[in-house]
Amino acid sequence: MKGGGEKLNKFIVDRMLGKLATWLRISGYDTLYVGDFNVEDEDKFLLEEHRDRVLLTRDKQLYEASVKSGRKAILITSDSVEEQLKQMKKLGVEIKIVMDRCSVCNSLLRKPSDEEALRVMKREGISEDLRKKYELWYCEKCDKLYWMGSHWRNMVKFLKKIEDDNSVSR
Repeated sequence: MKGGGEKLNKFIVDRMLGKLATWLRISGYDTLYVGDFNVEDEDKFLLEEHRDRVLLTRDKQLYEASVKSGRKAILITSDSVEEQLKQMKKLGVEIKIVMDRCSVCNSLLRKPSDEEALRVMKREGISEDLRKKYELWYCEKCDKLYWMGSHWRNMVKFLKKIEDDNSVSR
């Protein structure tokens, strides 16, 4: 994307970048993923809809058509989510665990009521009362709970690895 100084915080992502979309959501960025929409022509949708968002794509032709049409777009140059995140960081996008958006649907998260937390834990077969041990977040749309368990620790390790790789390559 040409030009500098503007804050990148709203994205729409092509089908090849689903993992990147998830990480952007985890990092608190309002990120739409084309796979979440029921559209016949994804390229047309990506070119014409949600034009207030920066398009992220691995498709060079789609990128060129976007730029030609005046849509803000970034060509993501790697298949590796690690390299994709590094590319986003170089563009000023902060990659960190924020937990204010659902990683699945992009909805805003909130604190669950006791009833919601207990119902989801029962449905998921979680016998431990997570409310006593963790801060919880809830997606009303997905009816999903998030907490700082082993998955969280794995995400922290992954981000630390990316950060360590960046410091070595500087």
